[in-house]
Amino acid sequence: MTSIGGAEMVDWNLAVATATRLLRPGPEVSREEAREVVAELRRHAKASEEHVRAFTRMIPEGHEPRDTPVLVVDRAGWVRANVAGFRELLSPLLDKMQERRSNTPGGTVLGTVGGKVTGVELGMLLSFLASRILGQYETFAPATRDLPAGDNGGGRLLLVAPNIVHVERELAVEPHDFRLWVCLHEETHRTQFTAVPWLRDHLQGEIQSFLGATEVDPSTVVERLREAAQALAGGGRPEGEEGEPGPSLVELVQTPEQREILGRLTAVMSLLEGHADYVMDGVGPQVVPSVAEIREKFQQRRARGASRLDLALRKLLGLDAKLRQYRDGERFVRAVVDEVGMDGFNRVWTSPNTLPTKAEIAKPADWVARVHRKADS
Repeated sequence: MTSIGGAEMVDWNLAVATATRLLRPGPEVSREEAREVVAELRRHAKASEEHVRAFTRMIPEGHEPRDTPVLVVDRAGWVRANVAGFRELLSPLLDKMQERRSNTPGGTVLGTVGGKVTGVELGMLLSFLASRILGQYETFAPATRDLPAGDNGGGRLLLVAPNIVHVERELAVEPHDFRLWVCLHEETHRTQFTAVPWLRDHLQGEIQSFLGATEVDPSTVVERLREAAQALAGGGRPEGEEGEPGPSLVELVQTPEQREILGRLTAVMSLLEGHADYVMDGVGPQVVPSVAEIREKFQQRRARGASRLDLALRKLLGLDAKLRQYRDGERFVRAVVDEVGMDGFNRVWTSPNTLPTKAEIAKPADWVARVHRKADS
């Protein structure tokens, strides 16, 4: 465990314990009903695999990769998986801070604070998120007995059963249809990563570059936080383009280099999320009878948030950007497919160079011109 001044920088076990202790209770279900939900989610995940692969044509027939695991988990299981992923991703940054500790003004202060505070804070954040995530393709955590992974460092598909049951009840939709609908979205992410071998390493490299650009001088961090607080106070927060809200607190403390990297990451995540929504809408009418009702109610839920606290935290943490990723990414995919067809769109998966930029997500015709017309000329 990386440490500063003899104290762990992040107490990962405390993060798990804190999140687990603060988790909201899930919906009330009998033991028999819980078993039925788990079994049905597994069946839907398998069926979704066939539907998604046929619709996207990302995996040529006869070249199917070995499946990555499907894990139906509770909220605590989701927390443990994500802590393992965070630990893997953050280790280079923590090592960097350890190396600079002795030469960094204020390093002793960081060592005194230690990792228990950080562990509690991470646990609190994860407890907030753990009741909202329906599913996730987790790709970074190393494989263990409790967290198996696919071949060659592949990830695993997590379906959070209590949250799926909670939302289907909240929306008053047909449970079997809703569960299949969720699986279609999440299976698209699994197909993206299994069909595009370089995607995981590319994302990890971008994230590591983002973390590598993090200011580790405590005085610099404090100054940036002060600037962020001043910008947020008294209505001083700047607005973004076309009247959209300005950057979140997270964005305000980033360096210019990090903002550039974040632009690339935002484009990739918009593509992945928008593609999943597009596929879900494309396959849904064929296999989910009540898909129109589910889609309408779910979109309304996304837009309004669960509560005022939820809205405030989403804004503070920059989670509103996630909602824009779904919207903008789906528009990009739809426009490109309408212009050049599904096989033409699939050129996006050729290499990192054919991924859309953030500007191209907003203007799909520019991506078509760059990737298709130049290549075909």
